[in-house]
Amino acid sequence: MSVRVALIVGSLRKGSYSRAIGMAMKEIAAPGLDLVPVEIGDLPLYDPDLDNDAPPPAWTRFRGEVAATQAVLFVTPEYNRSIPGALKNALDVGSRPYGHSVWSGKPAAIVSVSPGALGAFGANHHLRQPLVFLGMPTMQQPEAYIGNVADLLDDNGRLTKDDTRKFLKGFTDAFEAWIGKTKE
Repeated sequence: MSVRVALIVGSLRKGSYSRAIGMAMKEIAAPGLDLVPVEIGDLPLYDPDLDNDAPPPAWTRFRGEVAATQAVLFVTPEYNRSIPGALKNALDVGSRPYGHSVWSGKPAAIVSVSPGALGAFGANHHLRQPLVFLGMPTMQQPEAYIGNVADLLDDNGRLTKDDTRKFLKGFTDAFEAWIGKTKE
């Protein structure tokens, strides 16, 4: 039986490096993981005044899709040494209304992606902070900082480097084991 994992990409850009790495991970993930992309680009900014009997349909869709999963894999770029605003908004939308968070108890893992050498280290660690508050046990090791990502992809956004493919396969295998440990 496979585990349904929400694949949440922090970048909204059509040709996003983060999306390309997320899709590569979907292809190479352990057979026990079913990575299901959950889109965040259409989510209106969280506003408690809108969270009533008829919240925005995009919020309802998003909350339902995340609720239907058992774990979450975040793949994100770094914006200004932190996470993109769209990703922070998705965390907020999923955590509300108070007491009805779709995140609580879901094991998580983070892959950060950058065209620069640091591999979005800042975003990776900033994302960990709200995940602690949201009650998401987040895999500590291995860490995944994918630097110089443009050199790893072809013109169609397909992963071309076997060593990176091997690393990401090991990462998804470790995540599968992490999910099992958190559910014991």
